[in-house]
Amino acid sequence: MLELFEHNRIAYESALSMLKENGRAAIVHPTGTGKSFIGFKLAEDNPQAAVCWLSPSEYIFKTQIENLRAAGAAQPNNISFFTYAKLMMMDVAAIEDIRPDYIVLDEFHRCGAQMWGNGVQRLLAAYPQAPVLGLSATNIRYLDNQRDMADELFDGNIASEMTLGEAIVRGILAPPTYVISIYSCEKDLEKYQARIKGAKNSAVRDAAQKRLDALRRTLEKSEGLDIVFQKHMTNANGKYIIFCSGVEHLKEIACHIPEWFGKVCGGADIHLYQAYADDPGTSQAFAAFKTDGRQGLKLLLCIDMLNEGVHIDDIAGVILFRPTVSPIVYKQQIGRALSAGSREKTVIIDVVNNIENLYSVSAVQEEMRSVIDRYQIMGDENRIVNDSFTIIDEVCDSRRLFNELEESLSASWETMFGHARAYYREHGNLEVSKRYQTLDGYSLGSWLNTQRLVYAGKIPGILGKERIEKLESIGMRWKNRYDYSWERFYQALCRYKFNSGNIDIHATYVTPEGLELGKWICNLRQAKNNGRCGYYLTDERIAALNKLGMIWDKVDYQWERNYLACAEYYRKHHNLDIPANHISEEGLRTGAWLRRMRKIRSGRLNGAAPLTEAQIERLDAIHMDWLDTYTRQWEYGYKQALAYHREFGTLEVPAGYVNANGFPLGRWLKNHVEVNSQTGRTAIKVTPERRAKLDALGFKWTAEDPWQKRISACEEYLREHGDLDIPPNYVIDNVWLGKWLYKCRKTYRGELEGKSLSKEQISQLERLGIDWRTPAERAWSEKYEAAASLFKIEGDIKIAAGNGGEAEEIARIARWVARQRTLHKQGKLSQEQAVKLNALNTRQDGSRAPAQRRE
Repeated sequence: MLELFEHNRIAYESALSMLKENGRAAIVHPTGTGKSFIGFKLAEDNPQAAVCWLSPSEYIFKTQIENLRAAGAAQPNNISFFTYAKLMMMDVAAIEDIRPDYIVLDEFHRCGAQMWGNGVQRLLAAYPQAPVLGLSATNIRYLDNQRDMADELFDGNIASEMTLGEAIVRGILAPPTYVISIYSCEKDLEKYQARIKGAKNSAVRDAAQKRLDALRRTLEKSEGLDIVFQKHMTNANGKYIIFCSGVEHLKEIACHIPEWFGKVCGGADIHLYQAYADDPGTSQAFAAFKTDGRQGLKLLLCIDMLNEGVHIDDIAGVILFRPTVSPIVYKQQIGRALSAGSREKTVIIDVVNNIENLYSVSAVQEEMRSVIDRYQIMGDENRIVNDSFTIIDEVCDSRRLFNELEESLSASWETMFGHARAYYREHGNLEVSKRYQTLDGYSLGSWLNTQRLVYAGKIPGILGKERIEKLESIGMRWKNRYDYSWERFYQALCRYKFNSGNIDIHATYVTPEGLELGKWICNLRQAKNNGRCGYYLTDERIAALNKLGMIWDKVDYQWERNYLACAEYYRKHHNLDIPANHISEEGLRTGAWLRRMRKIRSGRLNGAAPLTEAQIERLDAIHMDWLDTYTRQWEYGYKQALAYHREFGTLEVPAGYVNANGFPLGRWLKNHVEVNSQTGRTAIKVTPERRAKLDALGFKWTAEDPWQKRISACEEYLREHGDLDIPPNYVIDNVWLGKWLYKCRKTYRGELEGKSLSKEQISQLERLGIDWRTPAERAWSEKYEAAASLFKIEGDIKIAAGNGGEAEEIARIARWVARQRTLHKQGKLSQEQAVKLNALNTRQDGSRAPAQRRE
């Protein structure tokens, strides 16, 4: 029987009550609290009910089942699992076959995706009476106009809601030790050095250089990552997850593993694993990491693989090698180090490039303070188990010196205002570029931009009423030129959307007013995808663009369009046998796109981004055949070759052989070894896998000289029969030898146009005793020799006497001779035959005599 933690038991009972009353209930609990067990408990308590469980991926569900078994509970056998992608592809009949009594939407915030959401809505519409339970760490889609999926799917019926901070305060999750360190700040130091060099005032340069030198000395004396890790990673046999920003970053970190972590385990073995969506070996590596019970440090390098749905027990800590501006992603990542029911102290080491980035730590602390205040007001102090968690700042001195250095390079507010006033008096405005400097070397453009950012609340600073009035008195416009640029382009984009219905704009598009709108969109897309949003592309502006249907990833957008077109084809034809030249109704070359997907999956398309596990899973849902056309054709040919080998025990197949299925097996095998004289390649590409398969069948890769093979066959026949009088239909070793000799004779006589025999070939055949004559010529010669044996040329021609059978033979020969004389008169004998015939009846003295029979 499945036993729930107290917080999950309360949430489960609340959900049951809400399901009974409203038919919908959502549970929003942070990562690591075991919320999936609530869904399993629902299935266990209703063994006769059919439970339809939906999740973003099969991998998440399998991991949850493993955790369930690890807790000592049995897997409910009344759960039917589907991914959201598979549900999306189901037709009405398939949905009708589900017939659920309960529906569980795991990670239900993902149902806000258009296509996945459509599938869920069709399911809910088909079974309006089925109670729906939702599980997620967040109900808000932050990058989708802040949509609240609890409102959209559950009418706001949240049975239980808990933040990460609350879970720590209540002791559900053990408070971690949070360590702040520095991964790299060399680029920051280089920037400050450049600013010092560019300062016009020598006093400012000298003061700033002293502070920069002090900062360098402090950083040199500060402990390196190897010492930080040795100090705070106290479990030398523990499992640690390292979050990286990308594949290249992961590879870079992997190179430093022995250097940074060697001291943690005292030189013992480090067991390193890697897991990211585009790596085909991820599942195996992740499973091995989870079950690794060996002595030594276990490290898992990953990229966005463990952000949701997947939890690992006995984690000693996580290491953040990349900063993130997303509180949700951040909480999900540090949640990997937190587990309900565990009292083991874990460590979170935040190693970021930006040493001032403490936003995420503050967010969790704020949640904790808010919960503590609420409990104290309500008189529930007994529920407060943890009122804080340890934060160790290994770089506080460096932070102080950075701030002092920044102040030394910045002139006083009044000084800069004086330069701004002087500029206004001369030019009548304050419209200067960000890089503008006065003649004295003061960065007036940067200072004015800073005042605008402080005014807008985008950065901290002091800008009271008096300063605002001063700046406005000299014509200060609080919107900088970037803001005005934004307004112009955004308005142009809105007009484009109104006229075209979308904002899928070509990169070279220019508005009638001359605005390079296409280029602007490309720059925004590149900035966001590279994480360089800055002050221009704020969250508010991203949200505004999203409302217009902004396509942030053209590759993903095009992938989605092609995928949906293929899915539509599958719905209509129940297969993906799309011709290569097929064009969809939307004008998409889906056949060519499928071929590209196959090449990418097999690694045969250099430079292409690998398919993600989610993309592969979605294509599998519409029965994608990952073998390309050529591979499928080869596999079919191999099956035919295999069948031939099973029947005959060999692959010695004539080149023209066609089997009963109409497959040209001889030509197919020959195409593996016959090299094209122009391309220098075989007609069929021979991969190592293909070679191994054919090797197993005894295939001969060296093509035997066909001429020599036939000469050898003739020699064999000559040894057995004593001549080359080979019957026309004689076949040996798959060689039609009689037919071949027939063609050789015709070639020799010049009767086959374009064919010829070399002197060596003629010599070989003549050494074997070949008779170049035609069958008719040989028959004529045989009859002539018979006639000659009856004629004796001794003055007069006499015919040998005979009787009985001999007389009949003489009469037959006589008729043949008479027939030849007639043919000779008609000119139908060859010159050689005519000469021989004349010699037959010619006296020695040259006179012709009639043949006389002897009585």
